[in-house]
Amino acid sequence: MESWLKISCLLCIFGFLRELRPSEPYHAEILMGEWYHVTQDEVNRKVYPVGTYSYLALLIFVFLITDLLRYKPVIIANAITGISIWGTLIWTSTLGGLQAVEVFYGFYQAAEVAYYSYIYAKVDKQYYPRVTSHTRAAMFVGKLVAGLLAQLVIGMQWMNYKQLFYISVSSQVAALLWAFSLPKVEKSVYFHNRTEAIQVAGKSDGGGLEKGSGDTDGKETEPKTVPSPSKKVPAWQLLWSHFRSAYTNHLVIQWSLWYAISLSGFLQITTYMQVVWKSFANEPTIAWNGAVDVALTLLSAVFALLAGYFHAGRLSTRSSLLSMALLSILEGGCVLLSCWTVNIYLSYLGYVLYGGLFAFTITVASSELASSLVEDSFALVFGFNTFLGLILQCILTFVVVSEKVNLNLDVFQQFTVYAIYFIVIGVVYSMAVLLHYIWSCSKRSKSIQVSY
Repeated sequence: MESWLKISCLLCIFGFLRELRPSEPYHAEILMGEWYHVTQDEVNRKVYPVGTYSYLALLIFVFLITDLLRYKPVIIANAITGISIWGTLIWTSTLGGLQAVEVFYGFYQAAEVAYYSYIYAKVDKQYYPRVTSHTRAAMFVGKLVAGLLAQLVIGMQWMNYKQLFYISVSSQVAALLWAFSLPKVEKSVYFHNRTEAIQVAGKSDGGGLEKGSGDTDGKETEPKTVPSPSKKVPAWQLLWSHFRSAYTNHLVIQWSLWYAISLSGFLQITTYMQVVWKSFANEPTIAWNGAVDVALTLLSAVFALLAGYFHAGRLSTRSSLLSMALLSILEGGCVLLSCWTVNIYLSYLGYVLYGGLFAFTITVASSELASSLVEDSFALVFGFNTFLGLILQCILTFVVVSEKVNLNLDVFQQFTVYAIYFIVIGVVYSMAVLLHYIWSCSKRSKSIQVSY
């Protein structure tokens, strides 16, 4: 077996074990059950928000420490944290204990960056597309098996909801043991690099939506300083070089904004969706959360593949952005279906459709971003965009969920706000694209008249 494929397989097994958490589809069901001394409102307003704030507070720190420690130690720490989270959930029963678990869960989510970035430090760039698909597929398969396993043991009444934690903590122990088998990384992008500055043509065309139009007003784009392998430069200098190179590009800015806005809504909906289902008056005897997770995972994988197929070289940036805006409106409609219906099965359907649409849009946004970036800046840009998304999610949490603003919205009203959030985003982006198109046509017609 080729060395890059062996490393990819080793990492994918870790990713599969990490995601093998059958308790996840029933997390809210468990917390609001007989085993914990908390109410549904406390779970909604005092437990889950702690995880959101913790994730935001730790993301930048974990990103930097991952590069400094060269990935593997953070992967190991991630597995240890998983053991702590699901081990603690087995014995704790108080509000304070659950809030402490959410702090650790924030680190657990933030440390996922080590899993995704490790592989790029161990294989040649020619294999990046393949190993990226491998690592993401491993996560999908882990979630799929976890959902199937959860639905099977609950449906057959082999376990109660809380006993699913034993399987989750066991998978984290297995992931920890497997993590020690991963090869060490000798270099990283920023703190253990060997780079020199070279001049490349900047990708910022100043045209925003007019990517590939060739309309640069006769001005050549100034070359930008971008690192290339040769000699060591300070980490802060390399970070600033990549940051400036990316965020002086109009395309990167507009797609980063879309990425952050869309991600914040997705994180908020996936965090609180189980609370909505628990609030239905006609809640079924056996919750079908595991089956819903399986359907969501499968549909997301299919839609992500379709996004790559239909988008690759087939749509201009303007067309991509307009399609994203229209799909955002559809996402809002799916969220409305999930919270306005009185039939919980229609709510399941709305959630699954929303997840599939999100997978499509986020894949397109990621592809647009990747095509405009210097390769070594991928982790920085996507990490920073995730950070922006978390800031927006924290704002949504503070305004919509927190008691401090005194809106006093129930979970169905909260999800109505999230649906409107996506619909407004879609309308605003649609108007922006159409206005830009009208302005471009007007400018073109004036230039034709002048030429005559």
